Amino acid sequence: MPDMRVGFMGLGFMGTPMALNLSRKFQLTVWNRTAAKCAPFQATSAAIADTPAVVLRQSDVVFTMLINEAAYRAVLDKDFTDALRGRTIINTSSVSVAFSKFLDEQVRQAGGRYLEMPVSGSRVPAEQGQLVGMLAGDRDEARRVDPLLKTITKAAVYCGEIGMGLRTKFAINLFLITMTAGLAESMNLARAQGLDVNAFGEVLDAGPMASAYSRLKVAKMIAEDWSPQAAISDCSSVTELVQEAAAEVGAETPLMTVCDSLYKEAVSRGFGGDDMISIHQVMTPATNDE
Repeated sequence: MPDMRVGFMGLGFMGTPMALNLSRKFQLTVWNRTAAKCAPFQATSAAIADTPAVVLRQSDVVFTMLINEAAYRAVLDKDFTDALRGRTIINTSSVSVAFSKFLDEQVRQAGGRYLEMPVSGSRVPAEQGQLVGMLAGDRDEARRVDPLLKTITKAAVYCGEIGMGLRTKFAINLFLITMTAGLAESMNLARAQGLDVNAFGEVLDAGPMASAYSRLKVAKMIAEDWSPQAAISDCSSVTELVQEAAAEVGAETPLMTVCDSLYKEAVSRGFGGDDMISIHQVMTPATNDE
């Protein structure tokens, strides 16, 4: 497996640290639509490709973390599909189940193999190789690439056939997103009541609801540090995917309906690039945050 050639397409907020971790153990080729984002790899042994097709030709397994479905469609040209034969694509982006199944069909028709593995975690876990992967597709292929997955995840849980990894991601993110909004609203009430927010944080840390996540996000709200670990705009996009998935199966998600409205408002007010906990700013008077 150390001799396996690995590719990575999509060097954004999450893709860059994931690819850097892979570059430390494997022969890596990277590509990004905006070439400037390849800069962190110039000081590594990774090769920088001019096109997605070149990544495929120089790799055995290719991870993808493209921004949306339109970005995927843009790379599915003839050169790309011609180079798919014998390659394995592992999609780590959050897309719709229907689109993941479309990608699976396209890759298999071209003679390749396809796995989906959306990930749970933000930039810090990505940098530490501590993401949680929700793996779906052919089980034998999933076992074969497991040594690669260990480089970027602390756990890659097999969830079933194509679509089940994403469905698991949506269920997990429903909890994450509503918990984040609840934590932000709790801090808003604490501030509105004139509480010592540091004492508020200590009480939360001492109780059964404390977690590494709550400690991190409370600290960011106290410091009014909105630098992104997972951006509002990305959270808003995932919220829409969760609601679409729920509608498909008739599941009631009233809390996500509220969160969808909150995150859309945050984006409209210019907070899209801020950390997802900055939803707290939407809950405070406009004169305090604009």
